[in-house]
Parts: sequence; structure tokens; C-alpha cells
Amino acid sequence: MRVAVLYTGGKDSTFATYRAKQQGREVVCLITLKSENQSSYMFHTANIDWVKELQAKALGIPMIMKKTKGVKEEELKDLKIALQQAIKKYRIEGVVSGANASEYQRYRVETVCADLGLRSIAPLWHLDPEKYIIEMMREGFEIIFSAVSTEGMGKDWLGRAFDMQALEDLKKLHAKFGIHIGGEGGEFETFVINGPLFSKKIQVNVAEKIWQEDHGVFKINDAKLVKK
Repeated sequence: MRVAVLYTGGKDSTFATYRAKQQGREVVCLITLKSENQSSYMFHTANIDWVKELQAKALGIPMIMKKTKGVKEEELKDLKIALQQAIKKYRIEGVVSGANASEYQRYRVETVCADLGLRSIAPLWHLDPEKYIIEMMREGFEIIFSAVSTEGMGKDWLGRAFDMQALEDLKKLHAKFGIHIGGEGGEFETFVINGPLFSKKIQVNVAEKIWQEDHGVFKINDAKLVKK
């Protein structure tokens, strides 16, 4: 089956791409929505401009990037337009997403797919987040935290490697505050800098930690692809 992946550059969409390929699906394009709304219910925003320049090139998969104002529900029209373009240009038959626990996101993706006659595929749906994050680490994925927005996660988390120690710390925060270990409640966003599907690794040269009251972003200002 020829599929497009709804891609953000984060851990879930990258792992969903990996799983889709493992399942024998032909990933023919990536689709990224660039939202003007930093609090979009559907789409990641942190470092989204680098996705096409870095991850898509490292993955060797063509990308369709479309802007959206990020207005709740209205942003789905922009997703539909991007998928229509993918149908026409890449003859996709299905859409892969990294949804794990968000009924809001999965339902809306499924609705748009149904309207277009596409199959909605969520390889990570209801997987134990701790287990698949550990699997990612074992498979060689390298991930950093690109944004945080929840109690217990401060400025020190920005740019931090998502390693086993970070996972243990997240488990403690889950026990204390009830946050989702995989960040499905919007607690944090991630940025993948390396993985088994990457031909090259992403090297972050210049970045800044932008913090505002109770949330922040690790803003990448300069990065490049380097040999693994």
C-alpha cells in the first residue's frame, strides 16, 4: 500500500514511519502542516521549518508542506487539501499518523481520510508509551525535547536528550502530576536527530531556550546533516 505519513519531526511520527515500513507499506511522501497557531490542537509547531530541510532529506522521502492558520476544526480543511495533493501527485492509498492516545487527533484524521477514500493507519495506537520509547532507544533513535508545557518540566528539559534517565524522570512526573509519558496530553514535543531510517544525522549548531512563565521552546537556529 502506498502511504503518506503525517510528519512533524517528532518521535511519534518518525517511529510511525519506521513501523509502517516494517509492516511492508510503501511510504511515498511526508505531509507536514505548518501552523500559525502555537497552540494548535492538531499540529506541532516547534522547529517545524527544519523538518523539510533536515529530517525529510535524511529520510530521503519527498515532502508536502502546507501552511495553516491553525484555527480549531478549520485546520482540517488544510490537511484535506494537502492529502488531495498527495493523492494526485503520489497516488497514496492510506495515511499513517503517530497517534498513540489522543482520540481527538485520531478521530479527525480518520474523518478526513474517510472523506477522501483513504485508509487511516495508526501503528502506535494504544501501545504502552514506555515500551515503545524504550524500543526506539534500542533501535538507535536519538531524540531531544523541543518544547515543554506542563507542571514539573522546566527550562532544563529544553534540548535535553530523551534517554533512559529522562524516561525515568518522566515516570516520576507521571506518578506525581499524572502527565502522559509520551507527551500525548501536550506536555512536551520532541525532535528526532537520528534513527535507523536516517541516511545522515542532524547536528544542532546553534539553539536557544525560550522560556515564558510555565512553558518553553528549544528553538534551533542553525543545524545541518552530517555523516553518521
